[in-house]
Amino acid sequence: MGPAEYLALVIVVAVASQWFAWKVKVPSILILLIVGFGLGQGVAPEEVLGRDLLFALVSLAVGIILFEGSLSLKFRDLREVGKPVRRLCSVTMLIAWPLITLAAWAVGVEWRLALLVGAILVVTGPTVINPILRQLRPTRRVSNMLRWEGIVVDPIGAILAVLVYQAVLVGGPDGAIATALEALGKSVGIAAVLTLVLGAGLEFLMRRHLIPDFLEGVVFLATAIGALELSNVLQPESGLLTVTVLGIYLGNRPGLHLEHVQEFKEHLQVLFVGALFVMLAGRVTPDALISIAPQAAIFVAALILIVRPGSVSLGLLGTGATREERVLLACMAPRGIVAAAVTSIFALELDHAADEASQAALEASGAEADALLLEASRLAGLAQGAEELVPLVFVTIVATVAIYGLGIGRLAERLGLATTTPYGVMFAGAEQWVRESAAVLRDLKVPTLIITQDAGNLRKARMENIRAERTHILSEYAMEEMDLAGIGSFISATSDDDANGTAAREFASTLSSSNVYQLRRSDADQQTKKGADRKATALRFSARVPFDPPQSFEDMNRHSRAGMRIRSTKLTDKFTLDDFREMQPDAIGLFIHQDGVTSVITEETKVPQTGISLVAMVTPRDSPRSVKKRRDESAE
Repeated sequence: MGPAEYLALVIVVAVASQWFAWKVKVPSILILLIVGFGLGQGVAPEEVLGRDLLFALVSLAVGIILFEGSLSLKFRDLREVGKPVRRLCSVTMLIAWPLITLAAWAVGVEWRLALLVGAILVVTGPTVINPILRQLRPTRRVSNMLRWEGIVVDPIGAILAVLVYQAVLVGGPDGAIATALEALGKSVGIAAVLTLVLGAGLEFLMRRHLIPDFLEGVVFLATAIGALELSNVLQPESGLLTVTVLGIYLGNRPGLHLEHVQEFKEHLQVLFVGALFVMLAGRVTPDALISIAPQAAIFVAALILIVRPGSVSLGLLGTGATREERVLLACMAPRGIVAAAVTSIFALELDHAADEASQAALEASGAEADALLLEASRLAGLAQGAEELVPLVFVTIVATVAIYGLGIGRLAERLGLATTTPYGVMFAGAEQWVRESAAVLRDLKVPTLIITQDAGNLRKARMENIRAERTHILSEYAMEEMDLAGIGSFISATSDDDANGTAAREFASTLSSSNVYQLRRSDADQQTKKGADRKATALRFSARVPFDPPQSFEDMNRHSRAGMRIRSTKLTDKFTLDDFREMQPDAIGLFIHQDGVTSVITEETKVPQTGISLVAMVTPRDSPRSVKKRRDESAE
């Protein structure tokens, strides 16, 4: 199989694996690692691409992933959690490093390599944290702490690993400390200079509209790749720190709109994460896994039961983090692609260093040749040990992702920080029927949230004990800072059709387009008529239409004024859907609540006959409309 065929296969398999993981609701990393391991037994990535090309691709992809993640980090997210985040990215990490080192040494890893693996495994990373957060959707405080830790600690851990690696290369303690401090100073200085130069240059071009919209994504991508490689040339392995700092700088510049860039990078991240895990997992052989399994089991247990709880407990003392938040953070440290990539790269570089020392020994003579042979032998032993670390790290990744990813939901729910079934409903608008819907759903134990700018309706909602926020649905606060814990669906129900459509499209990136709705547009009838392309709003600016039959803003308010009300009806064998429709022929189906799960009804929904609670807008038996209808029927 050639490189082109192999890369095509990897991309197809990676995307299919992530879709399958989404479908069955398990962390995608697990599926990717299992599939990659299986694929690697038939087609080894190094045999097709070669080690140098493979790790060059890995280095570039990891840098792009960190750049994309750092663009989303906003300093405003630190207003409530700044101190905990600073501790997680410093004190907690520095406590975890020696603890992981001791755990690795205890299971038989050579002490210098134990220091190296300790530095590598302090990282968590956005590639594993973000998928879990998308599935879990915890409170904003917890989400911010985990995201900042995952993205910021990745390059710090990589730099720490580089310092240890360079100290290992030097060999003795005399020159190791000086070499490490020199490398650290260079890395930080290079990151700062490149960020100021490249960041200021991009900002200048963006503010003066010198980059067209269709080129924004690729210009930022090219800049990130250039910064990564230039930084690595100036100081080996400093590129990850540079692109992370550059992303944070650009992401926090006031008035700099990077929506096109972030959307472009998000798509790349999904592709790269899948491809990287598939390729790197393919390097691990069954024999290597079997040989390392006993030590790996003890090592992973130490990480989960001792290292993470101990480092988080000590690191977050006096930070204001609640007991529940500390418990959840202590039980959440999956390892990701940076750990896998850095381990593999260092194993390769130690092997190269041993080869170079051997070649130099052949060209030297006398005492110098003997010294070089000893150095080559030392490095070859370290290279062999580093290669054996690869399966240990991969077992750690699989185990931590499985344990944290599959178990964190129930814990977060018990701590009151998230829900394993985010089926709550958020409404934009607070008309009477919206408040009634929220009250009925609340009584069914469904989380609800109302967004409105109307002070009167806001006050009424809060008096009815309904969670409500006073803000514009398209505000920066609503889009980026509002706590959506437990929310799974969004219905935009304001009087402005265009605002409804825009809000629905914006929240689709968080809740998925299948879970966002807007009331039927007032010009919906025009869209099917001749000349609709000139008169009606384009369909791509509209979201799904909720309820059966579909209703516009004016329709819902008219029904409400006429006396129709929102009610929940339990459908059973004694009172089926057909019975309900016979009794309420004018009813408007809104929601289905079944087994703790709430879904929005649309025209395509097949409502079960029994076994559900049906939330609908109905005509009460004593309402004016009902009385008039009974009179009309009597007259007939």
